[in-house]
Amino acid sequence: MEITRFHLAPGVTMKQFIAANADVDEWLRQQPGFILRRICVQDDGMVVDMLLWTSVANGQRAARGIVTELTGSPVHAAIDHATVDWSVRSCQHAVDAV
Repeated sequence: MEITRFHLAPGVTMKQFIAANADVDEWLRQQPGFILRRICVQDDGMVVDMLLWTSVANGQRAARGIVTELTGSPVHAAIDHATVDWSVRSCQHAVDAV
């Protein structure tokens, strides 16, 4: 599971941020091991971006790709990079819907 937390860049709305992710979303769909992505916002404005991968290696590889392969993406300007907290960890427990 990849979890990234951050604030948006000053003046950027959540609607603008989601629009800036269009190329990222399409790129993610093509990445090996990608399962899902969810973006939420906390009451304090902190954005929580969660991605589920089939393996830690797939998540780490894709995270590097967002920085190297999507350098021109508008998403990078929409994030306050000083606030980014990112991790990819192996799930230790899961419960699925019946």
